[in-house]
Amino acid sequence: MQRLFSTFADGWPGLGLLVLRLLTGVTLIYSGISSIHEESPPLFVTLQTVGIAGGMALCVGLFTPVAGVLAALAKAWITIWRFSSHTGDPWMALTQSILAAVLTMIGPGAWSIDARRFGRKHIDLSDR
Repeated sequence: MQRLFSTFADGWPGLGLLVLRLLTGVTLIYSGISSIHEESPPLFVTLQTVGIAGGMALCVGLFTPVAGVLAALAKAWITIWRFSSHTGDPWMALTQSILAAVLTMIGPGAWSIDARRFGRKHIDLSDR
C-alpha cells in the first residue's frame, strides 16, 4: 500500500478524504441494498453485492485501491446495463463509479485502516 501512495493525507485534506470515503461508501451501500429486488437478474444482484462490499470497505478505509476498483467496475457495468435496458437511474451509478475511481487514485487518507496497517511507522529512539 505504501508503494501506491507516497503519503496518507492528514489534517484538512485527510478530513476531506474521510468525508469523501464515507459519502461514497454510504451511497454504495444504500443504493445497492435498495435496488435489489426479487425479480432482479442474478448478474445485477452480484454486481450490487460487489458494490455493497466495496462501499463497506471504503467507509473504513480497508484495502481502498482494491475496493475502489471493484466498486467502480461494478457500478460502471450497472451504468451500461441501465442505459441499455432503460431501467433505473444510470446517472447515480455513473456518479458512484466515478467517486470510487477517484478514491482509488487519491488514496484512503490518514484516518483509515490502510494508513494504520501500511503507513509509515515512527520509531522512538529516545528509550535507548
